[in-house]
Amino acid sequence: MKQSMMFIPTLREVPADAEVKSHQLMLRAGYIRQNTSGVYSYLPLAHKVLKKIEAIVREEMHNAGASELLMPALQQAELWQESGRWYSYGPELMRLKDRHNRDFALGATHEEMITSLVRDEVKSYKRLPLALYQIQTKFRDEKRPRFGILRGREFIMKDAYSFHSSQESLDEGYDKMFAAYQNVFARCGLNFRAVIADSGAMGGTDTHEFMVLSEIGEDTIAYSDTSQYAANIEMAPVIETYEASTEVKQELVKVETPNQRTIDEVVNFLHVSKEQAIKSILFKVDEQFVLVLVRGDHEINDIKVKNLYGASVVELATPEETKNILNCVPGYVGPIGVNEGVEVIADHAVKAVVNGVCGANEENYHYNNVNVDRDYSVAKYADLRFIQEGDLSPDGEGRIQFAKGIEVGHVFKLGTRYSEAMDATYLDENGRSQPMIMGCYGIGVSRTLAAIIEQHNDDNGIVLPEAVAPFHVHIVPVNAKNDVQRELSEKLYSQMNNAGLEVLLDDRQERVGVKFADSDLIGIPVRITVGKKAEEGIVEVKVRKSGESFEVTTEELSSKLDQLLGN
Repeated sequence: MKQSMMFIPTLREVPADAEVKSHQLMLRAGYIRQNTSGVYSYLPLAHKVLKKIEAIVREEMHNAGASELLMPALQQAELWQESGRWYSYGPELMRLKDRHNRDFALGATHEEMITSLVRDEVKSYKRLPLALYQIQTKFRDEKRPRFGILRGREFIMKDAYSFHSSQESLDEGYDKMFAAYQNVFARCGLNFRAVIADSGAMGGTDTHEFMVLSEIGEDTIAYSDTSQYAANIEMAPVIETYEASTEVKQELVKVETPNQRTIDEVVNFLHVSKEQAIKSILFKVDEQFVLVLVRGDHEINDIKVKNLYGASVVELATPEETKNILNCVPGYVGPIGVNEGVEVIADHAVKAVVNGVCGANEENYHYNNVNVDRDYSVAKYADLRFIQEGDLSPDGEGRIQFAKGIEVGHVFKLGTRYSEAMDATYLDENGRSQPMIMGCYGIGVSRTLAAIIEQHNDDNGIVLPEAVAPFHVHIVPVNAKNDVQRELSEKLYSQMNNAGLEVLLDDRQERVGVKFADSDLIGIPVRITVGKKAEEGIVEVKVRKSGESFEVTTEELSSKLDQLLGN
């Protein structure tokens, strides 16, 4: 492709509203342009990279035994109502009505759609297992779109779904997809980890996220410093044990704590440690109010609360609800004297707190010398806190460390969550009707592009791996008005195209400094500079990743490119 014919609107300055490196570079390199908040146009360079990523995905999906199809982005509400997610998915689901006042959603995901398709066509165990996938634009009404295409309201996704007649078959299909995902992200040149995850609104169990390691990641990975254990911090269980102090239990005392609401404020005011404090927070678990207790130096993990109750929705009680239920404002809530309509649950660490501190359910007051069983009761103990750095690894090997990650893929064992709700059944070997067992597997294709750039860049611009670069080679004549340079550049361009290389020829009437700056910015792996030695048949080759440059004759160029680009 000749650069004068290609739309690559590069920028010299960093856009003021671009917060992270990938967003900045994709704007500067002319990869994307924002249309509205969270919605972007993919310009020619980005589109070429996306197609490279999609090609890798398609190859690995084919190897895993999945067939490609394409489903509607516009989905009727009835399907989501069948599964129950029309009411529980939340405001991220983009909903609309047609001219006949019928409800629709723009596809955030396609579990309902694929389940309805398969249930209507597959009736026998003989047609199972079956794996189908698509690459399509998805829509989610993010409350706060940010980081460019890393968190947008419109994005490109590969979603795959598998249908099985047994758990063993699902496990086998899951393992194939897991391996396919590892191959996809490795081929894209990413440094990533597969981590144990929460299924969220998707439902199901046994899920893994594929996280690209990055300081700007919105997810925290908890991993062992000595083993292969890794999990999203939301899902990492705590296996620490706690022993209660042998100190004598003191008399319960109610103390005034004016304007002391937070744990830090209270412990400093009362001159006690955070380990002696009991943090009490009222949650609404579906329609039930639950008071959750953790030690003052710990944080409540609402995912663990949700999983403990098998709930659909867990959210903090509002200040108004807290006032109505506990007759108290947040900051002074505690477990003593809680009415019977509120269940009190506690993290295991709370059981070992002796002579602790908690809210008195009265504004500006706390209790000191609080002891469980004597002063308040707990309905159940469970692991309810976030794991912390330095905690024992859940696999018993080493200690936990944290890293930030960008989620680029997620695999789920859905089980019968959708097939039972939507009556997707088949006849087994004995002629009995059984619900299909399902798996679901997603890759954020456009997010993967941003994650690649987040990991592959330098001070001069994007440094793309060869497998996903928009072009293999960038030919840059120093002086496009020089006949010898121009003719040699055209000759090399033609030869490389005929050899199957993807080549960008910078034929623009620009200063050479502008051409070099743009070349570094857009991230093509190899640059060939045709300059003063063109008459001698000598060109300069520069490797974008290493910065290494050297001169070669045009006769040597082909074999040298084979070495640099891996044939």
